[in-house]
Amino acid sequence: MRLVLMLLHTLAFQTSVHEWVRNHRVHHKNSDTDADPHNVHRGFFFTHYGWMLLRKHPAVKEKGKQIDTSDLDTDPFLIFQKRYYIIIMPLLCFLIPSAVPVYFWGDTWTNAYHIAAVLRQVITLHMTLITNSVTHWPGTWKKRPYDKNICPSENFLVSLLTLGEGWHNFHHVFPWDYKTSEIGNNRINPTTHFIDFCARIGWAYELKTVPMSMVRKRIERTGDGTHEIWGWGDTDMTIKDRNLAEVINKEVM
Repeated sequence: MRLVLMLLHTLAFQTSVHEWVRNHRVHHKNSDTDADPHNVHRGFFFTHYGWMLLRKHPAVKEKGKQIDTSDLDTDPFLIFQKRYYIIIMPLLCFLIPSAVPVYFWGDTWTNAYHIAAVLRQVITLHMTLITNSVTHWPGTWKKRPYDKNICPSENFLVSLLTLGEGWHNFHHVFPWDYKTSEIGNNRINPTTHFIDFCARIGWAYELKTVPMSMVRKRIERTGDGTHEIWGWGDTDMTIKDRNLAEVINKEVM
């Protein structure tokens, strides 16, 4: 499974796994601060794409040195990818995707390169980047059912476009949960189902997930009340709590 994922990651052309994971760990430990590689407070364009065009903030470099990457440093697949990335990336990302349409159904090299290689890479890159920009962008209208005090929010459309990465409030509250979301309530998360399939055939193991008791406690302690089960109108909500609630801009019946 590690080999397959490494090859697919190389196909996506989003730097080596080692660099990607290190940046992601820095992001989680210092989310939406100067030490966050794509700090949302520096503007929408910066957090979406600009952070890859500019020099890293000194705080990002400083915190990056403190990240433990020992598991990445000893993985033979990641060592191979990092060492030969400049060779295998063009092959997997551009040459092979261009060659397949040419040799199998007679397309032109121009069409194959610009559509199967370049356009595909641009689309998949921006689908990844909207997880940083759209879900982190501040807004009181956004749902933050697990922690209302952080920027990451839940976004159905982002989850639809990224195969499950849009449930970002949950992901930042419980970053060690392999599902990156609560499963249920028709939540779109094909990535989790893929991991579950790999577990069934013996490829994935030691999957960590948050017990529902912990999820509920966190919702009740720091959530914004928008959770579908444990939000307003929940059957466990007492009449006393309902009567004590302040309702602003009441609907006129």
